[in-house]
Amino acid sequence: MSGTADAFIHLRRPSMPVFYAAAFGAACVIAFILLLALRPHIPADPATAEMLDRILLWNSLAPRAVIALVAGAALGLAGALLQRVLRNPIADASTLGIASGAELALTLGLTFSPVLMGASREVVAFAGGFAAVAIVLALSWRRGLDPVTVAISGMIVSLIAASLSVTLVLSRGEYAMSIHIWGAGALSQQDWSGVLSLSPRLLIGAIAALLLMRPLNMLALDDSSARSLGVALQATRFGILLLAVWLSASVTATVGIIGFLGLAAPAAARLCGARTTGEIMFTAPLTGAALLFLADCLTQILGPGFSDLAPTGAATALLGGPLLLALLPRVHGFSPVTAASEAILRQIRKPATVLILLAILFAFAFIATLVIGPTDHGWSAATGPLFFDLLPFRLPRILAAGGAGAMLAASGFIMQRVTGNPIASPEVLGVSTGGGAGLTVALFLFGFPSPPVMLASMALGALAAFMVVIAVSGRAGLVAERLLLAGIAITAFSMAIISMVLAQGDMRSFVLLTWISGSTNRAGNFEALTAMIALVVLAAPVFGMGRWLSILPLGATVSKSLGLGVAASRLLLATIAALMTAIASFLVGPLSLTGLIAPHLARLIGFQQPRHQLAAAMLIGAGVLMAADWLSRVIIYPYQVPVGLFAALIGGPYLLWLLGRKA
Repeated sequence: MSGTADAFIHLRRPSMPVFYAAAFGAACVIAFILLLALRPHIPADPATAEMLDRILLWNSLAPRAVIALVAGAALGLAGALLQRVLRNPIADASTLGIASGAELALTLGLTFSPVLMGASREVVAFAGGFAAVAIVLALSWRRGLDPVTVAISGMIVSLIAASLSVTLVLSRGEYAMSIHIWGAGALSQQDWSGVLSLSPRLLIGAIAALLLMRPLNMLALDDSSARSLGVALQATRFGILLLAVWLSASVTATVGIIGFLGLAAPAAARLCGARTTGEIMFTAPLTGAALLFLADCLTQILGPGFSDLAPTGAATALLGGPLLLALLPRVHGFSPVTAASEAILRQIRKPATVLILLAILFAFAFIATLVIGPTDHGWSAATGPLFFDLLPFRLPRILAAGGAGAMLAASGFIMQRVTGNPIASPEVLGVSTGGGAGLTVALFLFGFPSPPVMLASMALGALAAFMVVIAVSGRAGLVAERLLLAGIAITAFSMAIISMVLAQGDMRSFVLLTWISGSTNRAGNFEALTAMIALVVLAAPVFGMGRWLSILPLGATVSKSLGLGVAASRLLLATIAALMTAIASFLVGPLSLTGLIAPHLARLIGFQQPRHQLAAAMLIGAGVLMAADWLSRVIIYPYQVPVGLFAALIGGPYLLWLLGRKA
């Protein structure tokens, strides 16, 4: 009976991939037929309309359909190769920073040598993508390429690359919107040149993957077993990585960033029944081609007239967040930073005295940033009438930056206490980008909403993001790796929503671009008063919640045994943290990383009690962003770098150092 059942399962198993392949194929055919049938006709006399329709079909729609299939297959193959070589189910050009590195390299090339870019765009993209993945692997190597460490490293590298890219875009405004439309993955074609360029690369990649099939099978084993079978592990991994990065960079150079398709295609292939290495390597490219083709057809069908509803790359990126959340149970690893590693820090004996010293240093920094600055004749300290002339320009932006820094620090401190995870922060957990998604929805619904409406929408988005992270990771007891990966998933989903509006190229895109950069150039009395009032109203109650903040890091079970209402306390603290994050992000953007580094620096100094840590973190956070604002004004005077991006470039290396520490 058992043998009959086994034979029945064996007979049924091949039919499942065939069924799914047929379903995908039929869906693609139906979608393309609908696209052809529903596309608007050109108003002209019958002969001219027929000629123009034929030109549109053979020079735009047809090459676009083919390049969607080719690019999707290339990304599916690259994702399957990356997941196999790293033994990581969430490895992808997006999660490893390859796409962001390629985008930064191409932005650099377009900014400084547009003519050269026409001849060597693929080489530039490959160099940027390979540099990014090399940094990610170097950070993760000591931990055996642990999936969680790889994912966090990729997020950091992507964050830094995004900060640099936006800085370059803002410095060259004439290229800003074109870069973002391209970066969001626009598949629009005017001829067959893209297809003719990308197709041979896919063919070469497929042949190379076929030749590497035996080593790929061996990599499914542990390292010692693979070596015993004669596999040169390091050389094989390096070669496969080069192949995967080359495929991803080729797609990025041709059509822009197609988010998370390399993650989705192998996962969909496994859901369709692919199990062995050969099956996955064969099925993942086909699945990737079908997914991208369907997404592209839908963006065209649902868009008004001849315009797309959204860039196809941004639309596929919407898959990234939910898919990462779905894959969380399959990811096992250790947290890059654990609470145990923080417990060994020394404790200062007189925290009140050290807090007074910090406050004095903060006062000196405040005065220095207000008075000292460069002029056309060198550095000078503004005094007398000059000081009062500059005060209306400098004081509001300093107060806005300082208040935002203090609120981000307090928000990060609350998140680290609520989750018991010392690497939690508004930026890492996706709360800042959740606020950006809320702002995007407000811009979409109201056009150009008033500042109160923008703040309210950002607060709702930030709160929703934090609650989703808590709900998803709470099932596993807020385990550090699940928490961080859930944050990455929320960030991916939120940034996809933002990218869809950014790529529209209208004034809403400019509002979002300014928000992402975190510019305080236009900070006035409203922004300064908002920062100060919000800081006092929201931070003051937190100092009265010292007992909650001491107990919550011990876990839900211990907290309940000590009489603490875990759900209610978490909800209240999460609401306060989300409000502070939304207001601070409204002022300085989502990329500053102040919410991570300020509480860490407070612990490194030696503050242990919650109230002392909170006060120290707020002073440090305010000081860091005030210093970043001052440096952003003077570093390339008379031009300015947005303070949020500059703070990210300061905080990013710190986070890389933190990640590189041994647990």
